Amino acid sequence: MDVTAPTGYFASVDEVADRLAEAGYLASPAVATTVFLADRLGKPLLVEGPAGVGKTELAKAVAEVAGARLVRLQCYEGVDEARALYEWNHAKQLLRITAGREESWDETRTDIFSEEFLLPRPLLTAIRGADPKVLLIDETDKADVEVEGLLLEVLSDFQVTVPELGTVKASRRPFVVLTSNAARELSEALRRRCLFLHIGFPDAELEQRIVRLKVPGLDATLAASVVRVVGALRAMDLRKVPSVAETVDWARTLLALGADTLDETVVRQSLGVVLKHQEDVLKATAQLDLDAV
Repeated sequence: MDVTAPTGYFASVDEVADRLAEAGYLASPAVATTVFLADRLGKPLLVEGPAGVGKTELAKAVAEVAGARLVRLQCYEGVDEARALYEWNHAKQLLRITAGREESWDETRTDIFSEEFLLPRPLLTAIRGADPKVLLIDETDKADVEVEGLLLEVLSDFQVTVPELGTVKASRRPFVVLTSNAARELSEALRRRCLFLHIGFPDAELEQRIVRLKVPGLDATLAASVVRVVGALRAMDLRKVPSVAETVDWARTLLALGADTLDETVVRQSLGVVLKHQEDVLKATAQLDLDAV
């Protein structure tokens, strides 16, 4: 198999943008172009940026429009080979050993280390089978450095070595998306295998379109006001600035409250939707000037 072969989900950059929009994901030209290149060149896509700007949602949208199965590896401190690649069903193996006491150990060992007793985890699942898949390796920067070694074999050759069974090679490569919030620096070896995309906070026009798409009942003027105030909050020295997801949540909150305008009372009462730390709420309450935004 040619591991650099394209997945062939998209025919052009414009098609990427149009189809993702149909799935509810409004992609900037940079996002649409990089997704197209990852698809055409057969390269994994490393997406970095602050939390809540749509990195994970991008992988979900690609899977939806491509009719592919989304396989997700959620990374965290302590995730290991057993959680990422595969493990053996030890309980079932023990039952098999107990039931086969009359057999020789060689016969039993051959049996218990067969496909029947294998529990594939996300990385192995993503390269097995001929059905189309999108492999999402989410929050890669939260995993230990050792986990990157597991990723290198998969992303280089799209194969996994199971000592008891041999090497499992992909018959159809998945579209791969790795996300990172840049909590730690990823290795150069991992970066070399990927196309890179940084998704930051969108400009005001794009964020208004996102809000209107996600909250269709919201008045255009109010949507613009929400985006302007969120932009002002992001300009402050906050512990955590509002994400796009929180902008959308705030818009839904205002719609639920029946608010017609974003006045001082409404803002003060609902700041907890967009700010998640008390020190940020206090700072915003003291510094935010609605007349200036």
